[in-house]
Amino acid sequence: MVDALPRATLAPGTVYFDSVDADQARDILNRFYHPVSLGAPDGGDVAVGGEMIQLGPLTVGHLTYARRATLDAPEVDAYHVTVPTLGRMLARQDGHEVSVTPDTALAFRPGDPVHLRHDANSAELEVRIERWALEAELANLLGRPIEGPIDLPPSFDLTEGPAHSWGRLIRLLRDELEHESSLIYQPLIAEQLCSSVLSGLLLSVPHRYHDELVGPVTAGPPRAIRRAVEAINEEPERAFNAADLAGIAGMSVRSLQEGFRRHVGCAPMTYLQTVRLTRSRETLRRGDPTRITVAAVAHRWGFAHLGRFASAYRKRFGESPSETLKSTP
Repeated sequence: MVDALPRATLAPGTVYFDSVDADQARDILNRFYHPVSLGAPDGGDVAVGGEMIQLGPLTVGHLTYARRATLDAPEVDAYHVTVPTLGRMLARQDGHEVSVTPDTALAFRPGDPVHLRHDANSAELEVRIERWALEAELANLLGRPIEGPIDLPPSFDLTEGPAHSWGRLIRLLRDELEHESSLIYQPLIAEQLCSSVLSGLLLSVPHRYHDELVGPVTAGPPRAIRRAVEAINEEPERAFNAADLAGIAGMSVRSLQEGFRRHVGCAPMTYLQTVRLTRSRETLRRGDPTRITVAAVAHRWGFAHLGRFASAYRKRFGESPSETLKSTP
């Protein structure tokens, strides 16, 4: 068993540990990532700390090494990205040993081996993406099946361009782990963040589908866009995401987004929020303030976070949800 650090509340899918030995660290990594062997190059012990979260098919962890350590895996069974955050590590790829710092990320495809040597007082972010999830995300973006595995590059630069933004997004997820009330623990937000990490990686690094992914996109036809609009109007409380709506419309996510901009005048998720806000207002205006609450109405129409609901509501209607409810005749 792994002894996690005590917390007031430990969110599902998260684990925290501090200065555990090689056996304990290996148990944790086997549980969250892949079967690995962990040790010290001088035959001594290691001292590993970390924090991890699982958001569906996405696992993000931050590992710290107080002493020098080696980590080896015969092969990974998912897509995996290692992002150093402190110090230096040595990685062996394609028979060559390369030095990696926080300016560079390492990428591993399903079936790739992993050989890493960590300096003392170093740290890294470890991102695991289930194979089916990344390939499904790419297929949804393109609107057609793909043949995997996706040929992610062995390493990529994090100092500029889209990859720099993607690296900041991963660090944001890590930072949010420290806050037990973070929105990342809300299922609706977690799903959107997961999709952003997957699509962001696909847009940030070169692979054989990249040119098609970032090239010009054709807007979905009005009739198909109308199907997505009708689905939203029929069930605005449903936890739709862009891929769900693209499937209903029978097109790629990119064509859906362009079609909404052209034929509806806003992005699909913006339209969804507008419908939810309107339904919420209708419910509040008809409701009995002695029998319903603002929180109940917000949750009824798909808003997971009451504060953000209230802010969006005031911005759109010029008054708070509670003011609307109190003004009910």
